[in-house]
Amino acid sequence: MAEQLAVNGGPKAKTTANIPMYPGGLEIGEEEKRQVLEVLDRKYLFRYYGPEQYPSKVKELEDKFAAKLGAKHGLALTSCTAALITSLVACGVGPGDEVIVTGYTFFASCAAIVAAKAIPVICEVDDTLTMDPDDVEAKITPSTKALVGVHMRGAPCDMDRLMAIATKHNLKVIEDAAQAAGGTYKGKYLGTFGDCGCFSFQYHKTITAGEGGMILTDDDRLYDRCMGYHDTAACWRPDRFAEQRYDGELFCGVNYRMSELTGAVMLAQVDRMDALVSQMRHNQRRIIEQIAATPGITIRPSNDSKGDTGICLIFSLDDAKKVEPFVRALKAEGVDASGVFNAGIPDWHIYSHWKHVIAKMTPSGEGCPWTCPFHKGKPVEYSADMNPKTLEYLSRVVHLDIPAQMTREDCDMVAKAINKVAAELA
Repeated sequence: MAEQLAVNGGPKAKTTANIPMYPGGLEIGEEEKRQVLEVLDRKYLFRYYGPEQYPSKVKELEDKFAAKLGAKHGLALTSCTAALITSLVACGVGPGDEVIVTGYTFFASCAAIVAAKAIPVICEVDDTLTMDPDDVEAKITPSTKALVGVHMRGAPCDMDRLMAIATKHNLKVIEDAAQAAGGTYKGKYLGTFGDCGCFSFQYHKTITAGEGGMILTDDDRLYDRCMGYHDTAACWRPDRFAEQRYDGELFCGVNYRMSELTGAVMLAQVDRMDALVSQMRHNQRRIIEQIAATPGITIRPSNDSKGDTGICLIFSLDDAKKVEPFVRALKAEGVDASGVFNAGIPDWHIYSHWKHVIAKMTPSGEGCPWTCPFHKGKPVEYSADMNPKTLEYLSRVVHLDIPAQMTREDCDMVAKAINKVAAELA
């Protein structure tokens, strides 16, 4: 006889506390303290003006992260949003250009395009919940300059298809790997396929300093241009007051420089990345093995399941109306689950809630970039229902974080809870 659901008064399937999704944050310890105290002891708080006998922690981080992931250059910044804006500008994206971005990502992926003075074109996701290559190609126009491929919730995009499309149409590719540090696609690290790869070190991410970001690129000139834009004071140049060494080297930029204290924390956190990703993958696989054959649920497909970072478990039900009671029942069983899309609940991870883009809101009255006279062709228009496939997929999804700190017992109890609820509600 089936055990009664906890939501109906039965015993909970999971009796241990849920762990917050701060994988690297929960591991902060002596090495992070040592690195930070070293910065303070040396009185080396600013990358360019420190005691000459010591190296910059930020420069050490850039070199270490780039080498670990197999890229030629690394550039540390204040956030992944800063990394995306900087990468777009460095790639020559600007007024009149269109950039394709997925409709399931944190709003910053889209806002960065507007900050670079370009027009976002929002495409569908496929059943992997990453960028749909067919819809990308369908939305390319003569004004399309680049695409932002988001490895959403730690899972890789179809980089073979996206890179082939970019090559065919001469587009720049910026990878948004904010949620995917340590993930791979066919054995190659995410963030190293496109012209630039962008990472986040915000507190919810796999490795963290609270805030921070990174750009990886193999292109010497793009690296120069990223450096220039992120550091408007041009301290990075061999002779900051010299004439430009090539057309497009010098232009006005901003200040997105990472601090030495942030760089110090991240130096320690980089060494934690492999173990964290390995444990999350192990936890995810352990749960999936126990629910893969469960009737009524479908595990999120993957473009490369081995490369998934394992930061979450996503599965779908056959009817969106089942999601809310399913989630409510899981919570009663002691599992911290959630749905992904509800039209009545704003969530900046889903395009239909990006009101400031849908309504083309701007800080001034001119309406740029949407009214930019350099933009040729049809105006780009938006509506909350313009990507129905995306909303349909997301409306049927149940989502669970998979912290690295979960035990085998935790994983087994989560799987038991899912199977218990699915038997009644899926």
